[in-house]
Amino acid sequence: MLNTIIIPMTLGFILFLLGMRAMELALQRSVGNRLQFVLQKFTSTPLRGLLVGTATTAVLQSSTAVTVIAIGLVNAGLLTFPRTLGLILGTNIGTCLTTELIGMNLNRLGWPLLLLALGLWLATVIFGELGLGPWLGRGRKGLRRFVMPLRSLSVVLGGFALLLIGIGLMQSVAPAVQSTKFFHEFLARAEVSVLWGMAAGIVLTAMVHSSAAVIGIVMGLAQSGAMPLPIGIAIVLGANVGTCVTAVIAALGGTRAGRFVALSHVLLNVGGAALFAPFAAELGAAAAWLTPSPAGQIAHAQTLFNVLSSLLALPLCYLPRLRKLTSA
Repeated sequence: MLNTIIIPMTLGFILFLLGMRAMELALQRSVGNRLQFVLQKFTSTPLRGLLVGTATTAVLQSSTAVTVIAIGLVNAGLLTFPRTLGLILGTNIGTCLTTELIGMNLNRLGWPLLLLALGLWLATVIFGELGLGPWLGRGRKGLRRFVMPLRSLSVVLGGFALLLIGIGLMQSVAPAVQSTKFFHEFLARAEVSVLWGMAAGIVLTAMVHSSAAVIGIVMGLAQSGAMPLPIGIAIVLGANVGTCVTAVIAALGGTRAGRFVALSHVLLNVGGAALFAPFAAELGAAAAWLTPSPAGQIAHAQTLFNVLSSLLALPLCYLPRLRKLTSA
């Protein structure tokens, strides 16, 4: 069990998280202080906030990052709570990009992308650190404009490659996991009640602070046939609830408005999960209609859940009493 499950799963999980973190840091560095300007300028209405939240989360590859940034801006008095309402809805939609990419079964591209990323990074070293700018007819300032975006791109590609390689390793243990007694007992309980799957998603996501990592594991098990689609969707619903833990921690000790941002995030995910839990089978049927791939069905089910939850909650953001709450 150590060699067939624990070591490959742990290594794959570490590579997945490293890849996610590398992508997030590189993209955040590229966006820089412009993100604060965008959040302040383009969140005047909940609909605009939803669009900005979707776009920024898709770019940064982390709904948690955008939510924590929003809480920080509200705590600092640079953003009001009503302006974050649509933003929070958008983060849940934007985060689906990662799982949709994983659902395309691009694992075989992991090593080629990693080699390409290393090649691009070495090119930035040759053109930058080795001082070949003047030889190419570029000044130091012009060289920096050329090198830095290329370096950020290499880190993003490298992070995505590590993510794919990690997913491949986690998928490789599916047959061994499927043969364990614990997994069979979990499936037996989860088939009786959707709450078991949701509880597993909540606990795992709260532990690792990454819903994408948990959903990635579920997609790997589903692709191998080890994880039935309804149970996988239940875990996805739970993972969306578990991802609220980081936002709640970030809001502790902050202002009242900052705590309201975290609370709205929790209410959206818990309310959405409670609303759609009885319809896990219908979500699975809709996802199966879109693609025959089990991993793709998990990804599409998450996307459908998040999009529908956010759109159903959007009209509530326009309630006058809610819009006036802590707006001063």
